[in-house]
Amino acid sequence: MTVKGEFAFEGEYVSGGPYGDGHINDTYALVYSDAGRERRYILQRMNTKVFPDIPTLMHNIGAVTRYLSQKIKESGGDPDRETLTLVPTVDGGNYLDRDGECWRAFLFIEGTEVYQLAESAEVFGDTGRAFGVFIARLDGFDASVLGEVIPNFHNTADRYAKFEAAVAADKSGRADTVKDEIAFVRARKNYCSRVVDGLADGSIPLRVTHNDTKLNNILFDSKTKKALCVIDLDTIMPGSLLYDFGDAVRFGCSTALEDEPDLSKVDFDIELYEAFAKGFLAGIGEKITATETKLLSFGSVLMTYECGMRFLTDYLDGDVYFKTKYDTHNLVRCRTQFKLVKAMEGRLAEMDDIAARYRKA
Repeated sequence: MTVKGEFAFEGEYVSGGPYGDGHINDTYALVYSDAGRERRYILQRMNTKVFPDIPTLMHNIGAVTRYLSQKIKESGGDPDRETLTLVPTVDGGNYLDRDGECWRAFLFIEGTEVYQLAESAEVFGDTGRAFGVFIARLDGFDASVLGEVIPNFHNTADRYAKFEAAVAADKSGRADTVKDEIAFVRARKNYCSRVVDGLADGSIPLRVTHNDTKLNNILFDSKTKKALCVIDLDTIMPGSLLYDFGDAVRFGCSTALEDEPDLSKVDFDIELYEAFAKGFLAGIGEKITATETKLLSFGSVLMTYECGMRFLTDYLDGDVYFKTKYDTHNLVRCRTQFKLVKAMEGRLAEMDDIAARYRKA
């Protein structure tokens, strides 16, 4: 951590060490003393293998957090706690590149905690509210100025093309063993272009999307137990709010883990869906369009279908992208997602009614 002296930290360095349990970047908490007051900062070494285009990534984070900070100030909130705040380098940049190692720093947000699992429907609903507020605050931001950190990340039509290429190549020699799964994907090919085409023709607004809307990417206030701040902005990109809503539902409304081999345990929890949708729609308020509201349930199906298709594609390619613990791990993951897709498809009318009920007029 010899780079710590190259950021504009206030005070004298006291101590520092590893922090959190993130799986991508190396994260440290640093303690400084400033006129007898303790200040903490987060210092991160970014993973340049996962994110090779650090300039674009940091441009996105800098632009979005500056905008959020201003919006939070205008609404009477506390930008130091309600959004991430980058600490500049001593040269005025927002990250440091030393011999191919890229570092950044944030203010530490005190008095917060992270949940790995939703302890209740209320917690999951408040997560929905936080992501809704996040999108609402960025409603006036020109998403087109952001770069694609991971090109075509949620371009489901592109994902489908890669799937068909994997079937044709059959590098692993597994295609004959997954004929039912291949047929499942092909039967829903018409899903793939619906959001992509809507973004292209303007019927679906282009927005700032988070692209990793998991519960553990929200900081909760330790005292109030309310969602406070959306974190982990590495995958901030232009896209559709349907991606963020849908992926949160995919991950949070399953009754089983993503790699549960017993499919009888896998189902879609409609009560958790209602809690999340209620919170999300309360948070985003009037910023959501009627078209987006009608497509929320479809977005949930689409993101689950896309994720399952990605697991199947990787299985056909020989498990080269997702980390696996055993030979059929990606196939097991694929099947849980497809089971969820079918469960959601059977409850689309209920999901649509929930969205219509909670959308603000």
